[in-house]
Amino acid sequence: MKIWVDADACPAVIKDILFRAAERTGVPMTLVANHFMRIPPSRHIDFLHVSAGFDVADNEIVKRLAAGDLVITADIPLAAEVVEKGGHALNPRGELYTVDNIKERLVMRDFMDTLRASGIDTGGPAALNQSDRQTFANQLDQFLTRHAKRP
Repeated sequence: MKIWVDADACPAVIKDILFRAAERTGVPMTLVANHFMRIPPSRHIDFLHVSAGFDVADNEIVKRLAAGDLVITADIPLAAEVVEKGGHALNPRGELYTVDNIKERLVMRDFMDTLRASGIDTGGPAALNQSDRQTFANQLDQFLTRHAKRP
């Protein structure tokens, strides 16, 4: 199993949680982004720089993803592709996307896009708070406990 991070939009506090988890568990992790970012020196953490462009990072993650891998992303269409390919997707607020809930999330996302396109201000997501960070950390830990082979 490997962890893939849609790193362009992933909050720094979530990346820090992921860095610690990769070190603690030995699960390999790759951050994928279209701009350079610092990662801690680790044999478990890699960075993949992709060219700028719409969905370039997402497409690269899907291309390299193996069934059973975990992808960290808030991008619902990417999460849907991951789940369809047999992977797991976890958003930075700790929600695990599954076969059972991803279609509902896509419908809601498309509905909100339609509202925004018609000029309705739908606001945006609330800022990531301490509770969100804790929920993410707990969900990640539970997932890794169930799925990761310990070194």
